[in-house]
Amino acid sequence: MRSLLALIAALGLLCAGPAVAQSVGQYPFALTHAGQMLGAVEGEVASFKGLAYAAPPVGSLRWRPPQDLPESSEMSTAYDYGAPCLQPSLPAAREDCLTLNVFRPFGVDGPLPVMVFFHGGGFVTGTANDPLFDGSRFAQAGLIVVTVNYRLGALGWLMHPALSENGSGNFGLMDQIMALHWVHDNIAAFGGDASNVTLFGNGAGATSIALLMLCAQSRDLFQKAILQSVPGRARLPSLQEAEDAGKQFVPALGQKADPRAVQPARLLAAEKRLLDKSSRSFAPAVDGRLVTEDIAAGFAAGHESRIPLIIGSNDDETRFDSDREVKDALSSAGESIDELRKLYPDAKKPSDVADSFYTDKVFTEPVRMLARLHAATGAPTFRYRFAYVPEARRGNPDEGHERELQFIFGVEGVPGAGIFSRRDREVANRMRAYWINFAKTGDPNGAELVHWDAAADHDHLLLVANDRIASGDDPLSARLDGLAPESKK
Repeated sequence: MRSLLALIAALGLLCAGPAVAQSVGQYPFALTHAGQMLGAVEGEVASFKGLAYAAPPVGSLRWRPPQDLPESSEMSTAYDYGAPCLQPSLPAAREDCLTLNVFRPFGVDGPLPVMVFFHGGGFVTGTANDPLFDGSRFAQAGLIVVTVNYRLGALGWLMHPALSENGSGNFGLMDQIMALHWVHDNIAAFGGDASNVTLFGNGAGATSIALLMLCAQSRDLFQKAILQSVPGRARLPSLQEAEDAGKQFVPALGQKADPRAVQPARLLAAEKRLLDKSSRSFAPAVDGRLVTEDIAAGFAAGHESRIPLIIGSNDDETRFDSDREVKDALSSAGESIDELRKLYPDAKKPSDVADSFYTDKVFTEPVRMLARLHAATGAPTFRYRFAYVPEARRGNPDEGHERELQFIFGVEGVPGAGIFSRRDREVANRMRAYWINFAKTGDPNGAELVHWDAAADHDHLLLVANDRIASGDDPLSARLDGLAPESKK
């Protein structure tokens, strides 16, 4: 059947004009530099899944920058996701994983705004193929969504003098830049506007985007950014620290082993041993080339791209599961438990204090700081805090990190996404409308939405709570002032 559909599309190509999105019968078609792609249609949305944006990073290309794909005129079907990037938790994961997925409205002419999503997972886990990241809802609103797989763990972030290219082992960041070049060069074939690209992502994805805003090699490839739950004050490993980790990793593969030839299972085993010692073993590092400074330092110096920005976090990012984690979190506060209880008078247990403090320390306060710094450059800046809990979970809420993702994508009934109530859907539709408006114009505001005031020099934000969506001054300003490191000097 697929060969028949490919033949039909190939015949249709004979009359095709410039590289723009086309349909062949009831099947969407796109002509890219790597060949002719035939997608699938469901309802009003066309999808192209598992599109390679770089050569497979295997064999001699392991731990090397992503390489261009050869140009081709061959026909390929793009119905199925590619493999997730190598990680221990997904049996289907593979090294040959540099693929992306495109969702677009079917039968709608462009050029259309483009949103590119980078997933989270601490730079070690995650995949763009997660059903939670289905871009259909955005496509129904007239946008194109691209979700990207990039190398993870030791394969994505290994610094080692014998393996790093030009002193950098930030291969995952190189992959992301390569994907953005693919978007720039090919998105017109899907009806997209390469001059109107918005990056959005959560956690590690948001950290990646902040680094791309600071990176000279990528700043002309996108025009707007959305940072969801970015740990803005996190210190990146120095080149020396990253290379020290790499020098522990490579010997663990075997004394005489060729690192570029060992089996993936051995790579994952060595990676796990290092991560058990330090969770920071594989992550972006300051290499002096792609990454020249920490995010906070770069924003403080005004080095980031001065583009429209949405930035925010969730009200309850953290849930500690053990007494040991609670103790460690509280001991890192530099304050007594009694002093912390004054900051969080509603906390009933030490674990509640630890959860709230860690959320504020890692996410809430740093997000506020980055918003203020970016607004000071004169760039439009919109801060939010997402405190809404789905109605079905309010009796026993789970950790809030990534909770906003289901509301942004609007996906229900898949792993990681429950079924929404009517009120949940209303909140999801409004949140997504802000993201859609922002991607289209650089301003999230629109008809029938609460007006979202820009951060400017004031402490404005959009608060999305269980009982309301409101824009105004941050009610946590005094507490966050006290938690800011600058206040303790």
